[in-house]
Amino acid sequence: MKEDTRGPACYRLHETMREFAALELRASGEEDVVELRCVEYYVLKCRQSEEGTRYRLVEWLGWMDLEVDNVRSVLRRCLTHADISRGMDLAASIRWYWATRATTEGVRWLDALLATGLGDPEPQARAQYLRGFLAVLLVDPTAATPALERAAAADREAGRLRPLAPSLSMASIAANMAGDRASARRLLDEAQAVTAGLDDVPAALALLQARSLDGFFAGDLEAASSASSEGMRLSRELGDLYTLKVWLLNLGTAALVAGELPASKPLFEEALRIARQIDDRVQQAYLLDALGCHAVGSGQARLAAQLLGAADTVRTGAGARVMPFLAPLMEQAKASAIEALGAPRFEAEFKAGSRLSRDAAVRLGLGESGHVAVAASDRAGAGLLAKREAEVARLVADGLSNKEIGARLFISEHTVDSHVRSILNKLGVNSRAQVAAWMGSSNQ
Repeated sequence: MKEDTRGPACYRLHETMREFAALELRASGEEDVVELRCVEYYVLKCRQSEEGTRYRLVEWLGWMDLEVDNVRSVLRRCLTHADISRGMDLAASIRWYWATRATTEGVRWLDALLATGLGDPEPQARAQYLRGFLAVLLVDPTAATPALERAAAADREAGRLRPLAPSLSMASIAANMAGDRASARRLLDEAQAVTAGLDDVPAALALLQARSLDGFFAGDLEAASSASSEGMRLSRELGDLYTLKVWLLNLGTAALVAGELPASKPLFEEALRIARQIDDRVQQAYLLDALGCHAVGSGQARLAAQLLGAADTVRTGAGARVMPFLAPLMEQAKASAIEALGAPRFEAEFKAGSRLSRDAAVRLGLGESGHVAVAASDRAGAGLLAKREAEVARLVADGLSNKEIGARLFISEHTVDSHVRSILNKLGVNSRAQVAAWMGSSNQ
């Protein structure tokens, strides 16, 4: 996607120039006017691109990588100026960014916006749904259930059936995660009834995922596979990469549980290639676990231990948990690997895998690298940053501005700017978003 040059000029300047421009605007009394124009621009831009984003995800995520610092600045301003409805609209409009590479950050923004108790009913419902959706991704039913219930109640009351349908489907998944099968079935039936009256592909895909996972929780592999096969057909037709990798994971898991090892591996590998392409970190963790289980069944205990260790690190970094119905499968895989290797060697291989960068872990899962070498070279960029630079980089990854980093570390904003420039140069990247990505992948 080409950069839109019609955006506010104040957000196109070099950071130092931005600060100078802000001072000039403040002095002339025009700062609030220009900031408001920036808010309006990004809210409108993201809202306009929202509907088709999932069908051109790679292109859109590339644009978001360039703009995410500006979006963060707008979200911060919405919070500080109590412009909550627009903040919720903006956060909800970029849900595929949160869902792939910044899930826990999306949770933090949504929690801050929702905690105000402000905002119009429709933006609130959108924000509640997204909060529940992200919690489902992280396998956190305790957070997912109330958020999805509030979203569904608001949409029912307002007669908004299109957003109601996926809220019910996600709520069914959350109920299954919590072990409440009765509520899960009730919500699934309601989601089915609402979706049947709509001509809405996203709602249909959400319902298929709820049906697929319900099959897994019920131990009905045929139901899980049937729903996933239909979802895969739709996703391939539409070019929906995000859901396509979900169906591939589901179908691979069903094959794995059924003992059909040759059928499961290509499904996992295709899904992992997509997860790498769109940098979906939660799904990368799931798929590394799945490939670890496959390796055990294929007699590759050492590889299995490394993949399970890598998955554990990636999952922890993404803030996710293990899906309940997969936990027994993973425990069995670990037990089998320990039996084959012996506990000391399994632990050594597991730790070796856990020290890999995400990129190295994905390459291992796809068979693109040889044996694990426990060395600095396995951690992309490890040791490049000085202690203070590493501290600054961690705060950049947390989304703090230079001013906020300076206040946190008790150094001047100018010094922070110098550190950020040095970090960019040393890592060979050109944006704060890429610094955040490097920090995540190298486990700094």
